Amino acid sequence: MEKRLPIWFLLFFATLAFSQISDLIKMEYTYIPKANSNVGYDRIRALFNYPVKLSEDSFCILGLDYSNIDISFDSSIDAFDTEIIEDFQLLDINFGYIFKMNKNWWFGVRITPGFSSNLVKSMSFDDAVFSGDIIFFKNKKKDPDTAKPYRLIMGISYSENRGIPFPIPFISYYRKFRPNWSFNLGVPKSNLQYHASEKSRFKLFAKLDGFTANIQDGIVINNNEIAERINMSIVVGGLSYEYHLGKYWELFCNFANIFFTNAELRDRKNDDILSVNKDNTLYLKTGLRFKI
Repeated sequence: MEKRLPIWFLLFFATLAFSQISDLIKMEYTYIPKANSNVGYDRIRALFNYPVKLSEDSFCILGLDYSNIDISFDSSIDAFDTEIIEDFQLLDINFGYIFKMNKNWWFGVRITPGFSSNLVKSMSFDDAVFSGDIIFFKNKKKDPDTAKPYRLIMGISYSENRGIPFPIPFISYYRKFRPNWSFNLGVPKSNLQYHASEKSRFKLFAKLDGFTANIQDGIVINNNEIAERINMSIVVGGLSYEYHLGKYWELFCNFANIFFTNAELRDRKNDDILSVNKDNTLYLKTGLRFKI
């Protein structure tokens, strides 16, 4: 069975290995209200992944990940013209390759060029962003010879579109320790899951989120400095509910608290110029995905 992997098995590994989820299609909406802060956040995202089988033990994955981000600033802000940086477009193009190293371990690499910008004029090289992942993983979730089935993914991940523009560990350790309970420990996401039924489950989760984007032509701050990038990174934790619509489609809703927010305008050297008041507390996300 290990020698002849069906295409759905390959689909599962292709998407799981690079995103900690098995999504082939996903549409979602994220909302962070301003509350007591000076900035709010709306994000519409659409994702598509298509794996291509190369051999019995290797395949590649091609994908697109597009987001439209709308930032709403408080009217009291007068240090810069807020209208210039209220709308951002993000696009990642995924090129991944995965192959089996030995009986237990697989290796994967992904290169993701793209752009992230307010796009007030034609795109330029300054709008370009780059992401990449290198991972090793093995899956013993359904191995009858493993006393305590598990899945382990280890590697390193870099993404300029994530809001944290430096490499971070990519770790995911999954185990189902009770008939209705499982957990996933890792970075950038961890969760504890309760499987209420075959169609629904609840998750307590914590994860990283955010984005970094170019500001075309820059924006004048306090009449004497020029900001050319915007960065927003957050750490959230809360409750997620997932409900299966049929065999592969799934509806999900996240209700979370924001533990940390970083919203800054930066110069060309990526040095901070201005930090926006960011006492946001509520994080809401809902969407639909095709999951295997």
